[in-house]
Amino acid sequence: MREAVIVDCLRTPVGKAPRGALRNTRPDDLGALPLRALLEKYPAAKDLVEDVIIGCAMPEGEAGANMARQAALRAGLPDSVPAMTINRFCSSGLQAIALAAERIRAGSANVILAGGAESMSMTPFGGRKPAPNPWFVEHWPEVYMSMGLTAERMQRKYGVNREDADAFALRSHQNAVRALNEGRFAEETVPVPLVTASRIRVRRVSSSAEGSGAGLAASPVDVNVPGGHVIVEWDGAHEAFLSGPAVRVFDAAVDDVHAAPL
Repeated sequence: MREAVIVDCLRTPVGKAPRGALRNTRPDDLGALPLRALLEKYPAAKDLVEDVIIGCAMPEGEAGANMARQAALRAGLPDSVPAMTINRFCSSGLQAIALAAERIRAGSANVILAGGAESMSMTPFGGRKPAPNPWFVEHWPEVYMSMGLTAERMQRKYGVNREDADAFALRSHQNAVRALNEGRFAEETVPVPLVTASRIRVRRVSSSAEGSGAGLAASPVDVNVPGGHVIVEWDGAHEAFLSGPAVRVFDAAVDDVHAAPL
């Protein structure tokens, strides 16, 4: 089986929902920005793209009606290029890239753009009209469990103590702040029009356990996984350019520019 390679990845800045800098930017427009930037960066690839796959955890409202298709057209791809939106909640964007890689490795495509886009300001967690299935509510309510409560169960199952979790979370915050201050994200970030700042938001800029939110509860009950440890709601998009190793997207084939296989 042949390999699939990620040629490049670009993303927008991220804004914190629901009152961040990207709160009024549609997710299909967010998704189009890194797609367009990749096509401008590798113009020879525009005529080679065979599919666009975009993951979205809440594909409704502004993210509905096959958002990937709208983003692809907004990015300047012709209407002959198909697209699909997929949903695997928090791993939707990662799953989109995995599906693209699987197609390329199976030989059914050579060049695919894949990633994720989300506006949790416009479509919050649970969607605009939450409608849990009554059977699950009565017999298996964990199906609708939030990430914070899920993390609590994982903490109990694997015996992660609070001190180790706090230290890991703090180190993660510190690494993110250091990378931001050193400009590590600059080359992969595509500015969003009408946003006052193009910097990537870090959840809490702090070098202390208290400042990083280690003591903030994720739920109203007594917790071992506080707010500083868990995912928050964001707006943003990221896209990857995947291809087979023999596809010519530069003046040389992909394997001549040392793209790493997946």
